[in-house]
Amino acid sequence: MTDVEAVTAPTAASTPFDLAERRIWSGRAEAYARTYARLCAHPSAALLDAVEAGPGARVLDVGCGSGTMSAASVARGASVYAVDADPGMAAATRRAVPGVTAHIARLPELPYANDTFDAVVGNFVLNHVGRPLAALAELRRITRPGGRVAVTIWRAPGAPGQTLIARAAQTAGLTRPAWLPALAPEDDFPRTQEGFAALLDAAGLLEAECSEMAWEHRCDPDTWWAGAERGIGAIGQVLTGGGAEGVAAARRAYDDLCAEFRTREGLLVLPHVALLACGRA
Repeated sequence: MTDVEAVTAPTAASTPFDLAERRIWSGRAEAYARTYARLCAHPSAALLDAVEAGPGARVLDVGCGSGTMSAASVARGASVYAVDADPGMAAATRRAVPGVTAHIARLPELPYANDTFDAVVGNFVLNHVGRPLAALAELRRITRPGGRVAVTIWRAPGAPGQTLIARAAQTAGLTRPAWLPALAPEDDFPRTQEGFAALLDAAGLLEAECSEMAWEHRCDPDTWWAGAERGIGAIGQVLTGGGAEGVAAARRAYDDLCAEFRTREGLLVLPHVALLACGRA
């Protein structure tokens, strides 16, 4: 896959949110792969359908994580390229999908020339960037005219399964660490179908549309807890920021709250809702 070469991308100042995200995710690729990767893989097929990924199409997987989207794209016969801001995630994709070149770069500065790809997919990557509108404009820039861009985010408010550990942390009196910033108000947008479609439209993507995806994620209670306990995501920082006593108190609350979702076999059935938006360059 040498027909797409990385070029030097311009460097823009990172927002406090961007810097916090790098801190949160550094060194957590393996923990993510063992805990939340299977959950986040659910929209993969729908994303690839949205961009009409097929044999020979040049597809970029932005925020490639553990390589699930890249592997699904390869299975469809696409020529696949990948990029992630975290070196550990890029390395995980290289291991999981031999032959796929995974570059290390962050949105909204990607090391590709204008009009390079037939399709670009970003599975939950916009949840982790400080300037979502600029990030989408960058995805449009590297997509050829007529090519398609498809992205997912978590809906807000979240479904009960999404908020389970946050509810446990709140019950235990844990709060967001002072060093962990939220997205700047001027960069935020409504995490609704209308709000997400409007963001794509503002980024210059044509025929922007958004749909809601709802599903139930089944997993072992200890596995679900382990991701946050290892510091994954903002909720992981809330949890671990409480120290050993705070973690223990949140775990007791979590065990009680799990009764709402536990099956007879002891698994959790966790409702989740995401938004999938797509548009044409």
